[in-house]
Amino acid sequence: MKRFTIAAVFAVLSAPAFADGHAATAGDAAAGEEQFNRQCVACHVVADASGEVLAGRNARTGPNLYGIAGRTIGSVEDFRYSDGLIELGEAGTPWTEEAFVGYVQDPTGWLRETLDNRRARGKMAYQVREEAQAYDLYAYLATFAAEE
Repeated sequence: MKRFTIAAVFAVLSAPAFADGHAATAGDAAAGEEQFNRQCVACHVVADASGEVLAGRNARTGPNLYGIAGRTIGSVEDFRYSDGLIELGEAGTPWTEEAFVGYVQDPTGWLRETLDNRRARGKMAYQVREEAQAYDLYAYLATFAAEE
């Protein structure tokens, strides 16, 4: 109960700083770092605009996850996204905590539901099994904010 109270207080106090709605609200960034290093580094990297790798091992199977919180879906230049992610990107849909969590748990299912298109398919084969881990991953990745 004490952990929940502390988390709730932090969420309330930090709300004005993250008024854009793209900040993590339910995850643990430290746990997310552990999950990223176990589940994501084989395909993804977090590298800033100068190319400095901040997390990962310079993998390129998946897109760079730097600045993903609030970034338009499907917008990493020169990455070959699925048609569904391209469609969402063209509509200006951002990566929110809710969208990220849904996508990483079931990429194809989330795209089909979001686009209302039973033929939509995601290219990401991996699925994060536990919802809490997906929230933790988003909390971790949200710490890498893109420069304005």
